[in-house]
Amino acid sequence: MGQTSFIHPAQGVLFAEGISLEAIAKEFGTPTYVYSKNTLIQTFESFKKGLLKTDHLICFAVKANSNIAILNLFASLGAGFDIVSGGELERVIYAGGDPQKIVFSGVGKTESEIVAALKANILCFNVESRSELIRIQEVAEKINIRASISIRVNPDVDAKTHPYISTGLKDNKFGVDFNQALSLYLDAKSMSYIDIKGIDCHIGSQIIELNPFIDALDRVLSLVDQLKKNNIHLSHIDIGGGIGICYQDESPPDFEIYIKEILNKIKDLNVKIIFEPGRALVGNAGVLLSKVEYLKQNDIKHFAIIDAAMNDLMRPTLYDAYHAIKLVREHDAKPQLFDVVGPVCESGDFIAKNRSLTLKENDLICIMSAGAYGMSMSSNYNSRGRAAEVMVDQDKLYEIRTREKSSDLFKLEKKLPL
Repeated sequence: MGQTSFIHPAQGVLFAEGISLEAIAKEFGTPTYVYSKNTLIQTFESFKKGLLKTDHLICFAVKANSNIAILNLFASLGAGFDIVSGGELERVIYAGGDPQKIVFSGVGKTESEIVAALKANILCFNVESRSELIRIQEVAEKINIRASISIRVNPDVDAKTHPYISTGLKDNKFGVDFNQALSLYLDAKSMSYIDIKGIDCHIGSQIIELNPFIDALDRVLSLVDQLKKNNIHLSHIDIGGGIGICYQDESPPDFEIYIKEILNKIKDLNVKIIFEPGRALVGNAGVLLSKVEYLKQNDIKHFAIIDAAMNDLMRPTLYDAYHAIKLVREHDAKPQLFDVVGPVCESGDFIAKNRSLTLKENDLICIMSAGAYGMSMSSNYNSRGRAAEVMVDQDKLYEIRTREKSSDLFKLEKKLPL
């Protein structure tokens, strides 16, 4: 759960597992995302360890990192998947994921997405509004396939995280208001093509305290009691994801303690427990490798202009998020306070500000803890091709996504007829 641990120095150079980052840059160029297969496996197994005696399902949140190789690896380890779009559904199935281990979240499911999920026979929809429940019933009846659902309850609990990634408060768009949830369950019970399977709650992302999880679960369990009194019996409780990682100096709860506290709350219930971790499984299993193109200074600032940009790693611009930066090869240049920025034509294009770094032009740098919401949030702004992605497995190296060429970016576009 600590910072990216598969990156380590050897003879003055940083290695990813058994391969130097210099060798990776030489073969694949920069910017390149580098992931550790063994870290992915170890992190997943560490999460699963406390659940071995419990009926459970770990549904990886695909939005955190949707690379086919990573999805395939998690599927081979027995993971399920939390999806939020029809595209993610297709990705998971292509990657070998079991549809019966898929939960479909998200506030804006379209009719075509609902049809595709019903035909794929997913585990359940996490319903986020009354309108959505009505639409699922209508679509299911139209194609004559019963729909399994849970209702995502908004418990109005402060996750104490960045407001953009907080999802469990009344002023967030997610989930059904706690005070309206019972009424919606009773409506669902009367619908002819709806099968009630569970209850779902997800309060946010990058949560580093245990109490918000426990507070939310307490509210969910009080609703479970109300449901029982109305003869609605659930087969699973989905407590979502959101457990944070260490980017700088955070101390998120250990998996073992987190899971033990959750299981202690539900030990008297005969239900499957579902988790939806995303960042916690991949965040510290990946880094972004980049190169310093230019050093520039004015009267008040030193800038390091690198070849990675906000289109490659959006988190610093979007959330003012922190990513540690390490020099790939040590040297004796004088440390300076740098703003590390990209070449995109926006003042908001930065990776880090006011960092004490020892940099020269053409240096390789390693941007840490970039395995989650890095590549999956990337774009082609400024007609920049997306980065390459590679996976290290001890001394083996695999390309898992080829760098985009300029021609890839406009191959779906058409000229007007003259």
